[in-house]
Amino acid sequence: MDNVLSARELKEEGLRLFQEGLYEEAAARFKEARETFTREGNEVEAAEMVNNLGVIHRVRGQWDDAIAALDEARAAFVRLGDRDREAQALGNLGGLYASLGERDKAKEIYRQAADAFGALGNAQCQGETLLALGVQEWKTGNRSSALATYEAGLQTLPKLTAGRKTLRGLLGLRTRLLGGPK
Repeated sequence: MDNVLSARELKEEGLRLFQEGLYEEAAARFKEARETFTREGNEVEAAEMVNNLGVIHRVRGQWDDAIAALDEARAAFVRLGDRDREAQALGNLGGLYASLGERDKAKEIYRQAADAFGALGNAQCQGETLLALGVQEWKTGNRSSALATYEAGLQTLPKLTAGRKTLRGLLGLRTRLLGGPK
């Protein structure tokens, strides 16, 4: 019986290990999957494994490695014309810069990701990215822009939790009370 795992099996195993918090083991599987996808000529999936490695580096606080991996993945997605994965890599980079406290860089990248998700018609990811952008605006002291961006994110999301529905209603009430657009 052949015990060699396919690239997809390695990827799935890496995702399972990541979800279990076994980051070192997950990274090893993603590296194996990347090598296998590369040998098979599947550049998109190979770049996806680099993106996954970037996320692992971020979770582990390996900032320089995370930036390098996410930049590499984003560049590969741009070269390959995969706008969806490019936007996802941008979102991951935005989160990384937010974790580092580099708010202006995080805002710039989150804006690019939100615009890309919007152009793709991916309202869920666009809305989530706008929420993250709103948080960064708040943390930089731009309260008015933060509330407007966060509200735009809530309006964009097709699926809201009960708490987010309440928050959207409160923000809308605030806007009406202050004489903003209805």
